[in-house]
Amino acid sequence: MKEMQGAVVPPTSPPANPIEQLQVRFKELETGFRTWLAKQPLHVEAAVVTATSAAQGAAIGGLLGTLTPDAASTFPTPPPQAAGLDPQALASFKQAQAFAGGPLAQARNFAVMTGVNAGISCVMRRLRGVEDVQNSMVAAFGSGAMFSLVSGMGGPNQGANVITSGLFFALVQGGLFKLGQKFSQPPADDMYYSQARSMLRSLGLQNYEKNFKKGLLTDSTLPLLTDSALRDVNIPPGPRLLILDHIQRDPELRKGRR
Repeated sequence: MKEMQGAVVPPTSPPANPIEQLQVRFKELETGFRTWLAKQPLHVEAAVVTATSAAQGAAIGGLLGTLTPDAASTFPTPPPQAAGLDPQALASFKQAQAFAGGPLAQARNFAVMTGVNAGISCVMRRLRGVEDVQNSMVAAFGSGAMFSLVSGMGGPNQGANVITSGLFFALVQGGLFKLGQKFSQPPADDMYYSQARSMLRSLGLQNYEKNFKKGLLTDSTLPLLTDSALRDVNIPPGPRLLILDHIQRDPELRKGRR
């Protein structure tokens, strides 16, 4: 093929990576969804978060139940008359079945645990404005109690078993929360960004913590934040709207803006 004389051929840019384009598009959709959700009333946000988390939990539970054999099917079915003779043994049998069910049973169990946990966490975060161990333990107690009710772990005293299961879940999740905090202690200079970090985590925007540090947007500057200040540290429009909306909703931060 002959070259064109005197023609300037512009350099061809490499084709865009479709995987990167898909990731960027997914991030934009996620940010837009979070922006829309943060503007909804509390009951709407809680319902949406509970439903989406329950669907994710059901998918995970169903997958795990498919990959593992249904051990519950290997348990002998106790005769009806045995229930009145040995209620404690029957309760233990039902507990074993609850943890060893097939795909449908595990999908139900995981849906209840994740959905209730996420819904209570959402309500607590909106009401208290923080994400801490108290929120985590209250959400875990609710998920443990509901799991006990739907999984057939009742036993002779169902009310006591519901409370016991809730307390067990709360203690485990509270311990894991504290353990995670211990192993993720921030550097000494991060003490000036503790409130900002908590805000970003509650909004699902923890990736922008480095932007706050780069712009020296410390906790004391939170009541003064504006759209232009957030734009100067390269935070996209969607996250900027979430952050400013959170500051407007928070009574302490709103008081500092006056």
